[in-house]
Amino acid sequence: MTHDADRKVTYVLPVHNEDGNLPLFHQRLVAATEERPDLRWEFVYVDDGSTDDSLEHLLELRHADPRVTVLSLSRNFGHQVAVTAGLDTATDADAVIVMDTDLQDPPEVSVEMVRIWEKGVDVVYAQRRSRRDTTFKRATAWAFYWLLDRLASTRIPRNTGDFRLMGRAVVAEVVRYREHDRFLRGIVAHVGFRQEALLFDRDERHAGTSGYPLRRMIAFASAGILGFSTVPLRMISRLGYALSALSAAGAAYVLWVRLFVPESTVPGWAFLGVALFLLSGLQLIMMGVIGSYVGRTYVETQNRPLYSLALTARGESP
Repeated sequence: MTHDADRKVTYVLPVHNEDGNLPLFHQRLVAATEERPDLRWEFVYVDDGSTDDSLEHLLELRHADPRVTVLSLSRNFGHQVAVTAGLDTATDADAVIVMDTDLQDPPEVSVEMVRIWEKGVDVVYAQRRSRRDTTFKRATAWAFYWLLDRLASTRIPRNTGDFRLMGRAVVAEVVRYREHDRFLRGIVAHVGFRQEALLFDRDERHAGTSGYPLRRMIAFASAGILGFSTVPLRMISRLGYALSALSAAGAAYVLWVRLFVPESTVPGWAFLGVALFLLSGLQLIMMGVIGSYVGRTYVETQNRPLYSLALTARGESP
């Protein structure tokens, strides 16, 4: 791919309570992109209902740098929806880079993505070679990707987040996916095209706290599994068959004892009670899994907008 001064690369940068990170992040981002003066850069910050001074900082950045676009959602819709709002705005770009603003994803790596994209790659996803997270976070991430590998119908690379570059054609396809329980790295994998990994070392969060507590992590993992796999439903059927076979074998054993060795019969009320509670618990779990799929279907049939914008600041004049 030849260099062309008219080519535009847009960053989509979701923000939620990141006022302690924004000044340094933008400074490093601008410094990194100055290596490529042959490209036109745009920085689309999406404020996802922040309750701190993030929006004020973003408007100050825009006042100082007209390349900054600020979108403010009317409330907190979640990280994946905030990224989607940015992608909806950036469909005019030749390439779009999605990354967080907590400085765990180094801006310098994003410029390396551009070089790989220029070789004809449609998607360049950042794959973590190392990460400075807690043992619990690393363990749960490993368990999530291990489970996703075995359940998902689409292969989703391990140790990746939403930090990636997508070409114009890929972005055009991704924005067509409008499900509410969004798992963007799965959507990008699902659309296909030529995709390559770029290994990098993930840094520590510069300031603030993670926007993904355990509750949100579990919900996000559920969106990834339920959105790209029907294996849990098939597992319910298999478990039902196994329990039915076990029950039939147990009934045959009880009948055999009654007919041929009645003196060996022992009252088993405790065993029956435990078995009853076990089966009841399994039934509730199965109903919960089925209910999760039904609930996702119900939300999608409502066909509500993914987000609402309270403010849009874009254009040459701040």
